[in-house]
Amino acid sequence: MAANQESDNTKRLAELCSQRLSQRRLILVSNRGPIEYHHNEDGQLYSRRGSGGVVTALSSLSKYIELDWIASAMGEGDRQIARETQGGRFQVPSSGAENLHLHFVVSPRNMYHKFYSVICNPLLWFLQHYMWSSSRTPNIDSAVHNAWESGYVPVNQAFAQAVIDSAAGNEPLPIVLLNDYHFYLASAYIRSQIPGLIIQHFIHIPWPSPSYWYLLPGYMRQAILRSLCTTNIVGLQTERDVLSFLQCCELFIDEAKVDYEQRTVQINQHTVQVKAYPVSIDVVGIKKLASSAAVKEYEGKLRPLFLEQNIVRVDRVEPSKNIIRGFRAFDTLLERYPQFREKLKFIAFLVPTRTQLKPYQRYTQDITQLVEAINDKYKTEDWHPIDFFYENNYLQAIAGMRLYDALLVNPVIDGMNLVAKEGPTVNTRDGVLILSETVGAHEQLGQYALTVTPADLEETTQALYTALTMPASERNRRATQLKRSIEKEDVTDWLLHLLEDAANLV
Repeated sequence: MAANQESDNTKRLAELCSQRLSQRRLILVSNRGPIEYHHNEDGQLYSRRGSGGVVTALSSLSKYIELDWIASAMGEGDRQIARETQGGRFQVPSSGAENLHLHFVVSPRNMYHKFYSVICNPLLWFLQHYMWSSSRTPNIDSAVHNAWESGYVPVNQAFAQAVIDSAAGNEPLPIVLLNDYHFYLASAYIRSQIPGLIIQHFIHIPWPSPSYWYLLPGYMRQAILRSLCTTNIVGLQTERDVLSFLQCCELFIDEAKVDYEQRTVQINQHTVQVKAYPVSIDVVGIKKLASSAAVKEYEGKLRPLFLEQNIVRVDRVEPSKNIIRGFRAFDTLLERYPQFREKLKFIAFLVPTRTQLKPYQRYTQDITQLVEAINDKYKTEDWHPIDFFYENNYLQAIAGMRLYDALLVNPVIDGMNLVAKEGPTVNTRDGVLILSETVGAHEQLGQYALTVTPADLEETTQALYTALTMPASERNRRATQLKRSIEKEDVTDWLLHLLEDAANLV
């Protein structure tokens, strides 16, 4: 079914681009690009493709439409390429990507630090994932205000100028797709220079309720919302996010006319559509990867760790992923149901992230200490309950997800969470998905998963028990329905809906 579905979606996408968008370029803006450049030990420059299904799918658009990708120069390799190429724009050296050009925006290091490490993370990321403890954080002092004015604002202006330069003189005008919380201010600058551009802004992370946005200074809220409302379409992950965005516009912009039925916001005769586009995975690609020799090799290495039953989780070491509560619920499971001891293993594949930030360093330490405590509490001569890998090894994680009996996905909140879609797609054991109701994927997959409230340790413990004792027929029914749902709404389907709505505005 997956191959047929992928073929149908791909065919529709190709037809859309050839019949309705063939004369227009697509300008794509994201902080990280489809390729990064690094120096090897000999100082030679080499390129590395970006990972993940979304990057792969967006890159594949160049088969059907001319694509200009504007991204930050992340390291010295990127900066060297930017210096050596005229205007920082060059054709991506990859077969089948003749229509894909990359443009690195080079920001001064201190400016980029303020943009990314002070405003984007942790200020906006923490806000939009409900990660602040409002009695203690955030503390928005003069350094944060300075980072906004001399980091976030000028980087957004630089990216906007790159879009303006790329679009200038083109007829018909390109379509612009801005991505995520890094570039909330870009649209306003672009619109002021080229009023006729079609601009979409897709936000990959959650959009919190208006009450939480009150923790951000008013002028920042106003700048973010007013800029987003200069786009033609704001795309969000879920219907819940759409409602929260509309409520924010109604509450924080006096002259905004919000139509909840049509999902639109009108300001000064300009109307922006607000829509949910749940992002997904490349089903065919990930199945091919899961059957590759490299993944099979990892699977062989992992099998000795796996027992009669196994719980798996795959996450970045990110506080919003709720890893500690997951381990605490597992601790309670072993304490309350001793029949699982020596027959059950919890294997976690944890990816380092933002290791330079102190909250992430502390969170990693807390995870390590808790795992050690649980292992010390229950271990025997031949068994310990938890193994965890702390490395960025996607192939190994795919191999692990093929073998789970229960996949624990319990974030505090997530825009979508693609692990919840990758796991059921590659799993070979009719594994049960345990899923937070606050994860974007829950809107699509919740009816086939075991739902948990992320802060409810008791409920999570019982969900683990239910998953591990579920009859085989029920496990098979749920696993089959999960696979079908994910195959039907794959990443090409997501792209198709994005571009169809853009084409309708042409």
